[in-house]
Amino acid sequence: MPAIRLFGLPTDVNSSFERGAAAGPAAIRAALRSDRGNLASELGPEIGVDIAFSDDGDLPLSENVARDDAAIRRHVAMLQEDGEVPLALGGDHAVTFPLVEAAATCFGPVTILHFDAHPDLYDDFGGNPRSHASPFARICEAGYARRLVQVGIRTLNGHCRKQAARFGVEIVPMAGFTPDMVPVLDGPLYISIDLDGLDPSAAPGVAHPEPGGLTVRELLAVLHKQTAPIVGADIVEHHPGRDVGDVTAILGAKLVRELAALIDRNGPCPSRPPEGVHPCP
Repeated sequence: MPAIRLFGLPTDVNSSFERGAAAGPAAIRAALRSDRGNLASELGPEIGVDIAFSDDGDLPLSENVARDDAAIRRHVAMLQEDGEVPLALGGDHAVTFPLVEAAATCFGPVTILHFDAHPDLYDDFGGNPRSHASPFARICEAGYARRLVQVGIRTLNGHCRKQAARFGVEIVPMAGFTPDMVPVLDGPLYISIDLDGLDPSAAPGVAHPEPGGLTVRELLAVLHKQTAPIVGADIVEHHPGRDVGDVTAILGAKLVRELAALIDRNGPCPSRPPEGVHPCP
């Protein structure tokens, strides 16, 4: 089974409204290690006991986006060369672009399961094409996504609707949502969880809360039904300054446990195969 390597990306330089997500990795890590809970997952295995799991700490990022992107790509490439699976804590959602870029470099275009209140498909938000409102536009433009399925979206404006049509994005509507509306996806699978995809009652510690979101149980049901090999994942946009009683950090820690258990259960994906052959359908 693959080893999971946790690491933090403490940057929010690409945040569009309010900075604070750079403190997210430390808050989630503190909740994960707190005696308040344990390290067992709902799937059964316990990280660090039944699941090979280690924490690399935070990468030493600056506010130079190109330099930080390169550092993230190097770190992920190192892990993937060793057959390990990266599990990143953001930081703002802009970090998903170099994370997916590194995964696609190793495995070819990936299937992406994206949880979020926002589609993050803006072509150029506020004059910044690397905004945290734009990572999936950059990912799709570059051909890194074989398929992009978005869950929790409830802020779809006209521009992003056009972008979704342009890139063939599959958006599962929140109106009348049930977990069985989300398909079981082929691999290699990348999972990106923006914590504002959850309803603010479950995750108040975000900069862009949007009422009417997913429950924790709905998110877990969608995760647990996925069976494809997972080649990377991230949990992003926790803003500790907006949290209430650390509940969002505690949720982030739970999602670390559940993602680690899912990665372990679903097993490894081989490295990039010959051209035209997909590595882990």
